[in-house]
Amino acid sequence: MAIDWESKVALIQCAQAMSIQRYVFCSIVHCDRHPEVPLMNIKNATEKFLQQSGVDYTILRLCGFMQALVASYAIPVLEDRAVWGTKDDTRTAYMDTQDIARLVLASLRTPEAVNKTLDIAGPQAYTTQEIIGICERLADTDAKTRNIPVWLLKGTRSILRSLQWAGDAADRLAFAEVLAGNENFSAPMHDTYRLLGVEPGSVTTVEAYLKDYFTSISKKLKEVGGGSSRQDFYV
Repeated sequence: MAIDWESKVALIQCAQAMSIQRYVFCSIVHCDRHPEVPLMNIKNATEKFLQQSGVDYTILRLCGFMQALVASYAIPVLEDRAVWGTKDDTRTAYMDTQDIARLVLASLRTPEAVNKTLDIAGPQAYTTQEIIGICERLADTDAKTRNIPVWLLKGTRSILRSLQWAGDAADRLAFAEVLAGNENFSAPMHDTYRLLGVEPGSVTTVEAYLKDYFTSISKKLKEVGGGSSRQDFYV
């Protein structure tokens, strides 16, 4: 984490020295609420450093990437492997990285976005169980869901934090504290879309994104003459 922080500081200082016209920083929604999570703490600290640097900036606080859903949920469901999750009520409004890229470019073209912090969220927030349910429906199969109690994640992190060699693993489990709080990683986007000149209807939904993925996989199987077994599905 020290390297991550120092590199962010060095990059902002370099932008300052080069008189960069705008610095766009992708942060995390609610990062200021969770200093106990190392990644979120660094994002929050970087936001503050950037705001005090004198460099014109736009901070985009993201909720989550749709692309991560494929490896975490879609592929395990298709390959009949265990899908690991929790039963918490934490919700995340995932967004397609292509839509995020469009918003980044739009912010650069928008003078009103200078020195603004904007929350960026997808059209709808989902729990882990709801995402798994969508994948089950699109794959027409039942997932082998393995739920890990949040209390077990928190307990494991407490143990690992006491071991110097296990610090990295403990940091990765820090999000258990967030899960335990049943947080909603979402944000209203009407004003942001209007500010950036983006049509809300052009933003990809989770269901549309996953449907496109499952349809693409089915098409590839037909092209290569794949069988109907779920084990025949590949990225």
